[in-house]
Amino acid sequence: MKHFLFFCLISILISGCSSSDDGRNNNPNLVDINFQYRINIESAEFNQLQFPGNQVPIYYEGVGIGGVVVYNVNNDLYLAYELSDPNHVPDQTCPGMTMNGIEATCSCEGNVYNIITGEQVEGEGDYAMKAYRVEKNGRFLTISN
Repeated sequence: MKHFLFFCLISILISGCSSSDDGRNNNPNLVDINFQYRINIESAEFNQLQFPGNQVPIYYEGVGIGGVVVYNVNNDLYLAYELSDPNHVPDQTCPGMTMNGIEATCSCEGNVYNIITGEQVEGEGDYAMKAYRVEKNGRFLTISN
């Protein structure tokens, strides 16, 4: 009986795993670029990130597609999102989104996104904001894709 239960458990685990990423919401509007950017949250430029509830947009070349916003949730958890509207292809006529509190707004489409959840709160579209990895090591944050 134990062998049968073990076999059933293993079968369930194996059938539940999939090598396909069909469940991922691959956004055709935003390309996957590789980057890594390190910031010192104690520097004057990023000092706001030392306090929970604050965010800093970063618009440096090579950091994301149209910039990245970094948000301090609780000094242990930081979030980073792409500042290009995920519901249309970025181009020269439409700059990246602008920040207003915890919302990012696309001036071209009028789409509005919450930077804590990445979800769209106004406008039309199928995609949420593109999230990036954030790792904290002492006073440094590394944002990467």
